[in-house]
Amino acid sequence: MAPAADRRTGYRVEILPGADALPHEEWERLAPADDPMWARGVFTALEHSSVGPDGYAVLVLRRGGETVAALPLCLFRGLRLDDVVGSRERRLLAPVAASAPRLLRVPMLFCGHLLGQGHVLTREALDAEAAGLLVRGVLGFARRERIGTVVLKDFAAAELAPLRPALEQAGFFLAPGLPDTELALGHNSFDEYVAALPAKPRRNVRSKLRKFRARPELRVDVLDDFAHLLPQVLALYRQVMARAEQRLDVLDHDFLTALHSSTDPGRRLVACFEGDRLVAFLLCLFRGSGAVGARIGLDYRLAHEARLYHIVHYEAIRLAIDAGCTHIRFAQTAYEPKLELGCRLVEQRHAMTHVRPLRRAVLRRVLPRALGAAVTDALEPHRTPAARPRTAPSPGER
Repeated sequence: MAPAADRRTGYRVEILPGADALPHEEWERLAPADDPMWARGVFTALEHSSVGPDGYAVLVLRRGGETVAALPLCLFRGLRLDDVVGSRERRLLAPVAASAPRLLRVPMLFCGHLLGQGHVLTREALDAEAAGLLVRGVLGFARRERIGTVVLKDFAAAELAPLRPALEQAGFFLAPGLPDTELALGHNSFDEYVAALPAKPRRNVRSKLRKFRARPELRVDVLDDFAHLLPQVLALYRQVMARAEQRLDVLDHDFLTALHSSTDPGRRLVACFEGDRLVAFLLCLFRGSGAVGARIGLDYRLAHEARLYHIVHYEAIRLAIDAGCTHIRFAQTAYEPKLELGCRLVEQRHAMTHVRPLRRAVLRRVLPRALGAAVTDALEPHRTPAARPRTAPSPGER
């Protein structure tokens, strides 16, 4: 696609057809060194699978011959709204889904990362001209692709800060997203980590481990090669997704196969077996000093009784400590057990707009309140003052 340019600064924007079109050395220079979800192998796996989007692109900002920033894009030609809202909203939409399902399909452009926290890939703070050209490039691409709704998905406040003036000038508004969970690590061993927990969480960890170890038919293995288990992995993952509040992305065999074949990020499967049968897993990714418990699968026939959810998370923490990681992140669900493990909530926000002013006004009025209510519903049963996100919302988001 022909580049857009700002003659005053020498910046220009180009749209590439996907992550593979950006040279590997440029991706490595720009991507976070300690976030496994931003390893190029994750994006390559996405683009060679069918996990949800209808297409992918990467917006790159160049100055002279240098790439100074990149922003991955995911195109949905008809995103099903009842797949991305909570269960309460899904029940309200059920009559529409049954009688007029096309009304629930919305063209949408997601900017950032479909599976992880959003970033603009860059090694320098973007100046006002660069930020403005980037935002205009995103909106221009959306218009050319006839996609109305544009979302910078799950960005931390600090990540959005350099873009805020350009976003506001272009009509974007902020809405709360579900927080990530992050556990800071600085222990020499898993036992040392457990010993440092407050009294009640420490007792709970030790109790769950005792109960699991009292079942000799169950065992935990950590696997580098798990290609032969992918059918069982998918079956357990689907059990979890069937109970999920939101289904924006559903990983498939092609994604897992491509990720398994990748050397970056490092990946290992925490696998729990009942005899020879896989009954739980946590797919763990590693890059630099960071780790991620990326996706989980559970056999609900015995998950609660055998504490399978907790057991695979304990093993992931053990792996991250042994690998010398400074932190490990987990998904945006099941906050109570993760807070008990010592995780903090990492506040995230969406920057949203519509290319048509009237629809933008409707979204601005409805979405921040609706998404804020969804975040409150997700967090309130588990929320304590110590667990609240550290960054307060800005006045425009309250």
